[in-house]
Amino acid sequence: MLYERPRDACGVFGIYRPGYAVAHMAFDGLFALQHRGQESAGIAASDGNTITVVKDMGLVASVFDDRTLSTLDGDMAIGHVRYSTTGSSTWHNAQPVYRSSGEAGFAMGHNGNLTNTEMLLSRLGLLPGILSSDSDLVAEMLAASCEGSRFGDTVADSDIPRIVDSSYAIDRTVDLETACLEVLPLLEGAFSFVIMDTTRIIGVRDPNGFRPLCLGKFEDGWVLASETPALDVIGAKLVRELDPGEMIIISASGIRSLQPFSPHKIEPKLCIFEYVYFARPDSILDGLEVNATRRKMGELLAEQSPVDADIVMGVPDSGVPAGEGYAKASGIAYGQGLVKNRYIGRTFINPSADARADGVRRKLNPLKSTIEDRRIIVVDDSIVRGTTTKALVRMLRESGAKEVHLRISSPPFEWPCFYGIDTPNRDELLAANLSHKEIEEFLGVDSLAFLSLSNLRLAVGGGKRNCDACLTGNYPIPVKVDSISRRLAVS
Repeated sequence: MLYERPRDACGVFGIYRPGYAVAHMAFDGLFALQHRGQESAGIAASDGNTITVVKDMGLVASVFDDRTLSTLDGDMAIGHVRYSTTGSSTWHNAQPVYRSSGEAGFAMGHNGNLTNTEMLLSRLGLLPGILSSDSDLVAEMLAASCEGSRFGDTVADSDIPRIVDSSYAIDRTVDLETACLEVLPLLEGAFSFVIMDTTRIIGVRDPNGFRPLCLGKFEDGWVLASETPALDVIGAKLVRELDPGEMIIISASGIRSLQPFSPHKIEPKLCIFEYVYFARPDSILDGLEVNATRRKMGELLAEQSPVDADIVMGVPDSGVPAGEGYAKASGIAYGQGLVKNRYIGRTFINPSADARADGVRRKLNPLKSTIEDRRIIVVDDSIVRGTTTKALVRMLRESGAKEVHLRISSPPFEWPCFYGIDTPNRDELLAANLSHKEIEEFLGVDSLAFLSLSNLRLAVGGGKRNCDACLTGNYPIPVKVDSISRRLAVS
């Protein structure tokens, strides 16, 4: 697949609310996470005895209706919305995945990308190509562990540092929980999991916390979600974000928190592009509101790279807060110069450069009254290949813009991601192959400026807890760059 924007892998959701039929709440939660994945959607529900899974290709609202939701009986459910990266976008790879191991089996949803799949396949005794995704691989390992296979030592009681509420009894006899404690320490890379059997939901965040996962609460239940708006839409209150390396178990006994990973592996590295582009503006990440961080990026960009102009405009949607911040700091009026077609998905995927350029007109339409005979500052979040940005600039010129000054609220995107973002190879990344002047000429702009890395880090609270490998090439977990074509499909 070819695309212009970087794409995040998936969104996950889990809910346990005794006495309620939770399928419709799971639907609402996934709907709030739709921006994280638009290829497939699925929900698995448990009535205490059986697990029912419904999943299909398409958006949440096209996969589910009252009829399909009525088949998902129970007071516990997990859900998933998916983007694929290196693997095919097929029904088989839709999630949640299900395995029949144990009394009634388990279902699992995964956001992220593993970096040590070859080693894991070897431990499982399988050859590359047997499984179609790293999510399938984890499910197979959990299933094998539940059925008695052993991959290594389980976590000792002394390695479990914290219980959320000590008044709840600790049940150490559940196969799935034991399997998680055995398998999870073997995984490397990015992963946020929601895993469910018939009696409990388990939430897991990798030791670096590359992908977000938060915990919410009702008076009579609990919720796990990739982003906080999924809690808001169903009336749950945010308790906190899961710590990197944390495993949460939710059941009738209450809620417990375990740490299955070695302490030396814990190093918070939330993806910095969650703030720049992926997350909803109303999300809370690492204690920061995303919208506020994007406005701060725009303010810092205006201070760093000022230019005389008549109007500032942000490219919908993620460029708008940064555009507003730029206008505020520069004193130049903010105006709406582009109208977005709300019925087109967040990332318009096309098979060729020409088709991607045509997609700009399907997605965005210029307001000539705002643009004509004016010097325009256009604020956007990032440039990957540059094809759609070039088409956007041409469209503004055709609408009568006197000057077009492009301001990008992130540094140049120069390196591929191996932790759950779908990005091109380095030879396809515009900023990795052209000089600053050459990029200006390619895009056809009067001037171009990227937010500096130091200012981006400042906008997100310092940046020490963030992964910025796509901007710097400094990968927190070593990866074999030459093995990218051999990776399993991402969740």
